[in-house]
Amino acid sequence: MARMAGKKIGIRQLVEFVLRAGDLSSTSNSQNTALEGARIHRKLQKAGGENYEKEVYVKRTVSMAGEDYVIDGRADGVVQTADQLLIEEIKTSDPDFEDLSENTLTLYWSQAKVYGAILTHDLDMPEVTIRLTYYQRTTDKITKTEKTYPRETLQKFFDELIEEYRSWLVMRSDWRKTRNQSIKDLAFPFADYRSGQRDLAVAVYKTVALKKRLFVEAPTGTGKTISTLFPSIKAMGEDLCDRLFYLTAKQSTRSVAEKGLQVMVDKGLKIKSITLTAKDKIIFPDEVDVAPEDNPYMIGYYDRLKDGLRDVFEHESQITRPIIETYAKKHMLDPFEFSLDISTFMDVIICDYNYLFDPIVYLQRFFSQPDDNNFFLVDEAHNLVSRARDMYTAQVDDRPIDALLAAGKMAKDNEDVQGITNQLKKVQTVFDQVKLPLTEQNQTQAVTTEELTSFRHGLEKFNSFVQDWLPKQPPVPFTSQILDFFFTLLRYVKISAFYDESYRVIVSLDEDGSVSVKELCLDPSPYLDMSLKMGRGVVFFSATLSPMAYFKETLGCETNGLSLQLTSPFLEKRQNILVTPYINTTYKQRENSLPQIVESIFAMVNAKKGNYLIFCPSYKYMTQIESAFLDRYQQFNVIEQSNQMDEKARQEFLDAFSKKYPHSLIGFSVLGGIFSEGIDLVGDHLIGVGIVSVGLPGLSDERDLLRNYFDQKNGKGFEYAYQLPGMNHVLQAAGRLIRSSQDAGNVVLMDNRFGSLRYTQLFPRHWQHYQRVYSTEQLAKNIAQFWQRVGEQKNEL
Repeated sequence: MARMAGKKIGIRQLVEFVLRAGDLSSTSNSQNTALEGARIHRKLQKAGGENYEKEVYVKRTVSMAGEDYVIDGRADGVVQTADQLLIEEIKTSDPDFEDLSENTLTLYWSQAKVYGAILTHDLDMPEVTIRLTYYQRTTDKITKTEKTYPRETLQKFFDELIEEYRSWLVMRSDWRKTRNQSIKDLAFPFADYRSGQRDLAVAVYKTVALKKRLFVEAPTGTGKTISTLFPSIKAMGEDLCDRLFYLTAKQSTRSVAEKGLQVMVDKGLKIKSITLTAKDKIIFPDEVDVAPEDNPYMIGYYDRLKDGLRDVFEHESQITRPIIETYAKKHMLDPFEFSLDISTFMDVIICDYNYLFDPIVYLQRFFSQPDDNNFFLVDEAHNLVSRARDMYTAQVDDRPIDALLAAGKMAKDNEDVQGITNQLKKVQTVFDQVKLPLTEQNQTQAVTTEELTSFRHGLEKFNSFVQDWLPKQPPVPFTSQILDFFFTLLRYVKISAFYDESYRVIVSLDEDGSVSVKELCLDPSPYLDMSLKMGRGVVFFSATLSPMAYFKETLGCETNGLSLQLTSPFLEKRQNILVTPYINTTYKQRENSLPQIVESIFAMVNAKKGNYLIFCPSYKYMTQIESAFLDRYQQFNVIEQSNQMDEKARQEFLDAFSKKYPHSLIGFSVLGGIFSEGIDLVGDHLIGVGIVSVGLPGLSDERDLLRNYFDQKNGKGFEYAYQLPGMNHVLQAAGRLIRSSQDAGNVVLMDNRFGSLRYTQLFPRHWQHYQRVYSTEQLAKNIAQFWQRVGEQKNEL
């Protein structure tokens, strides 16, 4: 098996950790993106001349605590002649060069000095000239500064850096030895493997070892979390990877990963993990609306950081939000930034998808360049397709401008307010220019494949002005409102850097006269592929990843994704899948189908007293069905999902399934909504699921754009835009029923389309025993016979 060639430490990581000092500034507001930064780098490198070598790999191996560490990075440019060596370090950002902080410049120069220390030694050069080339993106101004250093000076500088970092390396190295020994001693944490678990664990281990990408469809109850974590950690113990990212779509799934780790910790595993919490949820109350320069948790942050890191590392292993907050308070550190700094010392990082895949908020400390130490586990991977489109889509509108202009009039009348007011009027003009063609042609919407470059430039100019203007303003509500608008425009500008043939621009005119501009990403798969290349490999897993070809293509792994589909670990006889060809829920037939739907629901809930969920394709249709049902049958207990339920209302809905009732409880819910995935109603908490319609998303202009795009790309537009997302919702909703080996119940698929080949070929393996029933009488009889068989099986046990 290929193992990691020594432990790696990036030169930038080394320099920043040792030399960062002073205050924590607010998150960089640069409009620069990684893609644009790379483009600017290439442009400047091209001007380097004949002997100019770009992206020169630089490394040195140092030995500490009995282990070799590779200190490495890439110098932007190197020019070597017989008697001279020049290293160029290119930096790109928005502020004026003169406005850069002293610590920022120290970090810039120090990174280049490390390259110089290594290359003067390797190339046997007595000195090196370092050129710092700073590109101010907002003005295209280039500032070049040169300094010459003797080889001995740089070597001393490098040695001092390493010596400062040594104690941290030793601390981490000692922990790795402890961790790896515990991993070697760790057995699978349960007495036996469930059906399919061993196959899954073996496949995951091989995926890590061979640097592959694996797609796993494993039905509920397989034990996917432990079956992916355990082999990945075993591979970590053999130095096949050194950092595991467990990526999720929901907070609830993160707690499942924490519990999976805890099961192994209880069996002797020693591992350090952290769960990252969104910035707006972990911020201390006394930090809210406080400027960084007045925030006691940010002032002097880096001067206190190392003490906080050492403290939490020495005393904690499974680090969750309360632990982060406790140590952040103790050391007066911003809790969100502290959690990110802690993560660099962790073995397992549990976090949301966006920390890897979102181009705006991804973790640059881990994903600025490829690193084989990283391995990714992507839970509930079926969610990533739509989430990724959202990550690469941006929308702005002109609604806030009038309110900002009004607020500006109320603010103290001075030149600064007049200046920002003039800029707001210019932005309004930019919006008016994209609105004009619509009003002239009496249209409400226009779609184009071309990027609106002049519109983007207008937003960039406003943002550049705000970046200069904002630091001079007092922290009043008006500046806070400007900042919110700034960030909205900033996201649009940054997403523009990814604009390609998979994008469409939608300009929409609303009834109130406001205009919105949306950059819609139809296919983010190339960008997901780029993100995945930041690690050694990935396992995508979910109960619903059918058809695999669809997920491989849309998640950026069309040519290099492996597949594994597992059967259900539970007896197929405990789940009764019933298709009703006598029900037609197409839009024109919905009214006529209500009586059959009502009687089918009654047939299910009347056969055995218990708790049931009925999933409908929309709130409107759900209300129609529920009203029609209650008009005929009043004896049942009925609850319904409402739009925009808060956390308390959601919990009350779920708590209803834990109570006892004289008759069956029926919960009416929406396909693709909050109760159709990620909830566990085990045992008799849920004994039946009814699904009305095939779950097709509602017709919309954006869905049609998606359909047209994939029609041109692969001829599967309807499937990719409508059918497969709908079927995914159906499978997720049905998956609420069987959560453990003790569960049993019926899934009634109320739509004749489920019986067509177009849909039966999408049924997962554990649905292959489905039956068609041709009337409500036959349905009632079939369900009654099912419960009789389940009762007999129970008696046999």
